[in-house]
Amino acid sequence: MDFTEETASDAVVASFANTEDPRLRAVLGSLTRHLHDFVREVRPSHDEWAKAVDFLTEVGQTCDETRQEFILLSDVLGVSMLVETINGQHGGTENTVLGPFHAVESPQRDAGENIDLLGEGEPCVVTGRVVSTDGEPLRGASVDIWQCTSEGFYDVQQPDVQPLGNGRGLFRSDDDGRFWFRTVVPSHYPIPTDGPVGALLETARRHPYRPAHIHLLAEAAGHEPVTTHLFVADSPYIDSDAVFAVKQSLVTEFVQVDDEDQAKAYGVQAPFRLVDVEISLETEGRLA
Repeated sequence: MDFTEETASDAVVASFANTEDPRLRAVLGSLTRHLHDFVREVRPSHDEWAKAVDFLTEVGQTCDETRQEFILLSDVLGVSMLVETINGQHGGTENTVLGPFHAVESPQRDAGENIDLLGEGEPCVVTGRVVSTDGEPLRGASVDIWQCTSEGFYDVQQPDVQPLGNGRGLFRSDDDGRFWFRTVVPSHYPIPTDGPVGALLETARRHPYRPAHIHLLAEAAGHEPVTTHLFVADSPYIDSDAVFAVKQSLVTEFVQVDDEDQAKAYGVQAPFRLVDVEISLETEGRLA
């Protein structure tokens, strides 16, 4: 059979017929048909297709041990959030993207420890509770935290300025499912724009900014893990996140507290911001 526009998809799909894994076979077939439909619709020139290949090559070459440009590309195309939405919890805390900066293992920290190692920015206290969707507290749940500084940078972006592990911490919930830590209010910030994804955004006249947020990844035995955010309610770009990750249920009030006694109890200076969050996890297997 000649390879033509009309026969191309069937020919390539047939070539995967002996793939043993049925899921992989189905994925390859669907990918082939959608990709071929895209090419037939857009009808790229040889030069345009070569530029597309060069772009993807550059994306791969930009990845290293602290930066994942392919995740960034997935993020700005909305694919990361689409995957999260498809696979998200139905009754628990809504999930969002992992992002490109969950690249360093967070240090184990005790309850109330300060994850800000620089001593700069507006003090912030985060208190939280990990529960199942029926409200039962989850003892011993792990809560992985990572965030940027008040200047909008993660530790891996400034190895000569920030100590590794700044803005990061792995906490365990107590018998009541509670955890808490001290930090600073993070800033809004641009995603990395010095690579091919940044060039894509500039060409498309899209801004690269994310609203201020704190990342949380919560896990507990017998429950589905969730990756989520605490978005600062009054942050710029809350309505135009470059990676489409904002969900209204995750927009959080960082309440200003002026009370000196309350500040002393938390070991911070007044005024400070106080955040309280409940993370609800689905029972394992409910999402199947």
